[in-house]
Amino acid sequence: MGKRSGRQSARVKPTRNGSGQPDGAALESLFAPHQEEWHPLKDEKRDRSYVKNIRPYGVNQKNLLDAMRRHPLVLAVGPAGTGKTYLAVAKAVEALENGDVGRIVLSRPAIEAGESLGYLPGDLQDKLAPYLRPLYDALADRLGAKRLKACLSDGSIEIAPVAYMRGRTLNNAFIVIDEAQNCTYGQLKMLLTRLGWHSTMVVTGDPDQTDLLDGLSGLPDIAERLDALDDVRVVRLSKADVVRHPLVGNMLKVL
Repeated sequence: MGKRSGRQSARVKPTRNGSGQPDGAALESLFAPHQEEWHPLKDEKRDRSYVKNIRPYGVNQKNLLDAMRRHPLVLAVGPAGTGKTYLAVAKAVEALENGDVGRIVLSRPAIEAGESLGYLPGDLQDKLAPYLRPLYDALADRLGAKRLKACLSDGSIEIAPVAYMRGRTLNNAFIVIDEAQNCTYGQLKMLLTRLGWHSTMVVTGDPDQTDLLDGLSGLPDIAERLDALDDVRVVRLSKADVVRHPLVGNMLKVL
């Protein structure tokens, strides 16, 4: 009894007015939304557990989320660390969970970042796994490892390199093309024309971090050309939208 009464007394209770009802100001303080500005260093533990409803950390991220809700084709262009891939994957998972689409298709080019890894061991899936790992990480963060494995097994989620996309028509799907700065103009044209009925496609990339030779990336040209179409939305994020360590944004200003 002593322990129980101690726990009850430790609970925070709203003050009551003369009529015995909870005081309005006290209730407001209990249920008011958290207004403090987000900062990556404020939470020391940085708990990355699954959160069902994501929220934007800036105006451009909000514009990106709105664009993915309203347009069948969205291009998210901006520097590293601005949440382009994560938000696109999060919206894809949300669409699948809500029954808005029947499957998720994720693709990215298998391009090495400035160094040759040689021949990788294993079968084809083993060889491609290192290039597609960022997409697996984002999906696992939203679904959990067990659910992700089940979705990959039943085909409701497919992760494939760009080379496997030619000749396909992707109906009733949420398609994410990641690292599009490493695609040539011809590859991006091929990928964009995979869009089928009742589908949404999001293309993400950072034109300043291409691993192709100078002038080969097709992302800047594609984004400029498609920006004129009404059903296409090009969202340009900036260094101010970086949500990684604050030093990343500062480094991007001088590098």
